[in-house]
Amino acid sequence: MFSPSEFPALRDKVYLNTAAEGIPPQSARDALLRYASDKEAGMEGRDTLFAEFGRCRESAASLLDLDQDEISFCSSTSEAYNLLSTAVNFEGGGEAVISDLDFPAGATPWIVGSKPSVVRLWKNENGILDPETLAGLLNEKTRLVQLSLVSFLTGWRLDWPAVRDIVRQKAPHAILAVDTTQAAGRVELDCLDADCIFASSYKWLLGTHGSCVVIVREHAKEKITARAGGWYNLANAFDEDRFERAEPFPGAAGFAVGMPAFPAIYALREGIETIRKAGVANIAARANPLVSKAHEGLSELGFKTMSPPQPGNSSGILAFQTDNDAALNNFLLGRNIHVMHQAGRIRISIHGYNTEEDIAALLGSLQNFRDASES
Repeated sequence: MFSPSEFPALRDKVYLNTAAEGIPPQSARDALLRYASDKEAGMEGRDTLFAEFGRCRESAASLLDLDQDEISFCSSTSEAYNLLSTAVNFEGGGEAVISDLDFPAGATPWIVGSKPSVVRLWKNENGILDPETLAGLLNEKTRLVQLSLVSFLTGWRLDWPAVRDIVRQKAPHAILAVDTTQAAGRVELDCLDADCIFASSYKWLLGTHGSCVVIVREHAKEKITARAGGWYNLANAFDEDRFERAEPFPGAAGFAVGMPAFPAIYALREGIETIRKAGVANIAARANPLVSKAHEGLSELGFKTMSPPQPGNSSGILAFQTDNDAALNNFLLGRNIHVMHQAGRIRISIHGYNTEEDIAALLGSLQNFRDASES
């Protein structure tokens, strides 16, 4: 599992907010300094920069057991989804399906600009996205199904095999895209048979801001080509006809439109390597019981989580609603316990560097807050 020495920033801190900002390992800090040294070499350092880009692809491919050609990087999931929107053909009444547990980055590109004729919303029921209700939203006109494997809002984790099978049956022409930002590096991904997969770098993958892992599977490569100008994404960027046409690479390579954000790539590789060495299965085996303990403790304190526990399909996130989220957050911060509060909810996220002592400190402080509020 993660060594405490790899995360000196967590010393004397209960950090339960990885779903907002992951804590990079010490090796990521060292990598940023290494980037600075390579950049200071000027043009002579550029080969080293691009070599690190390649090594990061190798690390991501090894972590996910994918081919390197299926992986690339862009600056954020927002950029990735806006690029994906150029690849989806909605002409002739094409439709899109999203869910109400999705993050805006994956949901909003389909309601601005050149958009589908209909955007169908898969709504949760008591915090649950039921695959059976998804079936009624799909048809031959569905051109895109975009979902989050784990919801940023509640921590709900899709029953991916059921979702995949329904989409493939009911909407055989649709691109099936999945955001794994709140899953990659924390849970074993069962969604790698989707067409297109994205993951931000700065949360569970333990990198910094400025990068997004882009995966386009080989089986979908020819139907997913981002139609964007640039240079690094173009097959003919420096050919004689470059001012007459632009030929984007199909698949993942077409999402890296310009000079890569090398500092983020340097750090992301170290984050991925830290996760890879620990093993995602081992991370889940350590952290999932802590999630269960948090669910049980919250229930005993009278807090109802926004999505129910999912034994055997756990994520790293749980959240509950409260009328005094700001006051509760300040109370916890006073005890050096870090969670997320927003719009009447408290969100807790648990990664491989968290411990039983962290959960005990959280639950004890919640009990103290409740006692003080009632006195």
